[in-house]
Amino acid sequence: MKVLSTFVTIILLLLAVVLLLPVISIGLSLIGVLVVVAIWVTPMWIIATSEKTTGMEKIAWLLAMICLSWFAWVFYFLIAPIKPKRPEYDYY
Repeated sequence: MKVLSTFVTIILLLLAVVLLLPVISIGLSLIGVLVVVAIWVTPMWIIATSEKTTGMEKIAWLLAMICLSWFAWVFYFLIAPIKPKRPEYDYY
């Protein structure tokens, strides 16, 4: 009798695992999507919060990254700012 109850328990556990596979796969898929979105958004966030560029140049870099390539952020770190900043003189 103990062998039969063990066998039934194992069968029920295997059935539960098979029935939970869609739930597990959906959860893993959602985690994967969130990771990919985070990887895609992180460079945009870095450029948007950077103090290297301001105004229209920052918008141009963000548009270049969205329209041209995700790797535009590498060029951003290498060549930004394109225009040198004007020295701020103290007029007082």
